[in-house]
Amino acid sequence: MPFAIPALRRRGLLAAGLGAAMAAPAVWAQPGSARPLMVAQLFDASPSEQDVARDFLVGSRAAWQEINARGGLRSRPVVHQAIEVDGSAAGVRLAWNALKDNPACVALSGTASDPLASQLTTLLAQDSAGIAHAAPWLQNSSQEADDTTFAIFAGRREQIAHALKSLTVMGVQDVGAVFATPRDFALYRADVARIAADLKLKLATYQANGDLGSLGQRLGPATPALLLFVGGTPELVQFTQGLDRQARQRYVIALADVNLQTVLQMGGGKATPVIATQAVPMVSAPLPVVRSYREALVRLFDEPPVALGLAGYIAARYTYEVMNSVDGPLTRASVLAAFRRRTGLDVGGFRVSFDAKRRSATFVTQSMLTPDGRVVG
Repeated sequence: MPFAIPALRRRGLLAAGLGAAMAAPAVWAQPGSARPLMVAQLFDASPSEQDVARDFLVGSRAAWQEINARGGLRSRPVVHQAIEVDGSAAGVRLAWNALKDNPACVALSGTASDPLASQLTTLLAQDSAGIAHAAPWLQNSSQEADDTTFAIFAGRREQIAHALKSLTVMGVQDVGAVFATPRDFALYRADVARIAADLKLKLATYQANGDLGSLGQRLGPATPALLLFVGGTPELVQFTQGLDRQARQRYVIALADVNLQTVLQMGGGKATPVIATQAVPMVSAPLPVVRSYREALVRLFDEPPVALGLAGYIAARYTYEVMNSVDGPLTRASVLAAFRRRTGLDVGGFRVSFDAKRRSATFVTQSMLTPDGRVVG
């Protein structure tokens, strides 16, 4: 396995980051202080999703620590309770059961990853849970958001449409979709096929069965030059290293779960241009929320700024802003009522504005990893 060492390193970093999240001292009420509120964040620690969860969770932790340092919510401390889930339906049910009868838990915020966010959205609707599910990392455009889920990040449909818009203007009619694992294929094939049909693109699909390098190397001349990649960062590295062995130039469009900086560090995309969509502003943007995120990382963590971390930071900040708008006592019911108003918000330059499908898809940006090792965009 060419990625044994980097993959183990990432798992080690994940364990350290998540361990710190779980071990961080809770903010409990002191004599004479107000009773704390709990906001719970479920994160997916399964091997295929842990990189996404780690970055997202670090961003959320930074935001909640800032919020508490500035007095919490109406002078009440917020307990940011991070709960590890193994990605299974039973694990999601177990985590939710541990929270649903706890009145201190007034909201769920920043659920990561996409499969976990989809599962939890469905479960909360089935249970008529009566709790706000704020700013999950819900990438699946086919997943319906009911009146308890408030998805503020652009889904896969908006990301792909943004990435392909200029190419379709240039006359691109064929596109390939590479699914990194059988699980990715099962979860997302229908969604990607529907998006391609809406854009009037002819779609060819490719499913990897464990050896992405070989798949990249053996794609024949009839394969479209433009390839959508549905999978994680280590898998993308393997795939582009296989493509690099081909003479024909191809372009790979990865979606928002991918970290281009890590792709570069792991030796991917050396001869194959990689374009990655993002559901948040660029981490180098001058927007106030981006500056705040970068400054928080410097103060609180030894971490580089990344798109998924910024998403986690924005998720927490959005949750705080809506909860702070509640008129009266902060309870599950009052917090949910505030979210249900779906009022447009400007979170430090990140605009939240919901459409008829109960989603907000304001931001889609993209970056490109060039063959000479630069991330531009």
